[in-house]
Amino acid sequence: MSKHIEKLKKQLVEVSEVVNSFQSESVQVRIIDRLLDVMIESDKVDGDGSELFSKKVRRMRSDDENFAASGRKKPGATKILNQLLSSDFFDISRSISSIANYCKDQFDSDFKTSELSGVLLKLANESKLRRERSHENNRFEYIRA
Repeated sequence: MSKHIEKLKKQLVEVSEVVNSFQSESVQVRIIDRLLDVMIESDKVDGDGSELFSKKVRRMRSDDENFAASGRKKPGATKILNQLLSSDFFDISRSISSIANYCKDQFDSDFKTSELSGVLLKLANESKLRRERSHENNRFEYIRA
């Protein structure tokens, strides 16, 4: 196994300059991905006992692909809050925790209140929302401006 790791290190050093010359990280990842595919195929053909290594790399890659294919990328807090702003959601005052709960129920996005607070403050500073302190619990609530 260490022989294969040393071989892999040597190959990566050889291609690192070329890969790093690309500005886009996504292009770099695609290049490395294709190189790994080629290396796996060549290991199969070599038949020098490296099948175990190939299986491990293949399993790791399929786990990553399953994670990526498990669903579409969820929208972020800014996008969801802007959607809520264009609806009637903020016609009544909402606490940050009730906003987080609504996002979890309706959008399957489990935001922490700290993830929402910055976006809500920005919307308040842009006069899209009003930020008022609740008399009941002394916490901020947000309503359409």
